[in-house]
Amino acid sequence: MSETFHIKATERGVIRIFMANLTTEQAETFTQSPDEDTPAPINRALGVSNLNTDFIELFPLSNLAGVGLAGYLVEGLGVAEEDVKPHASRLNAMSGQVLIVLSQAFGGFETTITPTAPLKWIGTYTEEGSAVKFEPLPSEGAEVTPGTPTGKPPKSDARVGGMIAMYALIAMFIFVGLLIWVAG
Repeated sequence: MSETFHIKATERGVIRIFMANLTTEQAETFTQSPDEDTPAPINRALGVSNLNTDFIELFPLSNLAGVGLAGYLVEGLGVAEEDVKPHASRLNAMSGQVLIVLSQAFGGFETTITPTAPLKWIGTYTEEGSAVKFEPLPSEGAEVTPGTPTGKPPKSDARVGGMIAMYALIAMFIFVGLLIWVAG
C-alpha cells in the first residue's frame, strides 16, 4: 500500500526520506527531464507535476561511509539527534540509493504526493528549530516601541508665539509701572 502525504503551502523544515530502487545509471537521470514536455521520472514517482530539484538529494548510501544516514540527518540536515536516535540502527543499515526531499522542493504550493515504485518511504523528520527565549529587556529604554511618544510632546508654533506675546505683555506692564512710579 502506498503512503500518501499532504504538503501544506506553509510547510517548512520537513525532510522526507525514501529508498530508491535504482541502479547507478537510472539514478543519474531520475531527477532530469528528458525534454520540456516530459516530466522527470521523479515527478511521476512522487505524483507531482512541479518539483524544484535544488531541494532534492539522490545518492548512494555508500557515500555516507563513516557517517551513516542517521549522522547525515543530524549533522548535515539539522534534524534533532533525539528524533533520529530511535531509528539510527535501521537507517545506518540501509544500502542502495536514497532520496531526500526537503519541503522547499514543492515550491511553497499545497500538494499531495503518493510515492510509487521505485520509491519506498522510510521516514519523515523535521529540522531542529532554535528555541525561542523570552528574557526581560535589559533597560527601560529598550521597552519603548517605535512610534511611542517619549517625554513631553514638542510645543506647537502657536503655543510658542503665545508664550512670547505673554512675556512681552508682562515686560510692558512692568515697564509702564516703572514709568508711572518714576513720574509720580
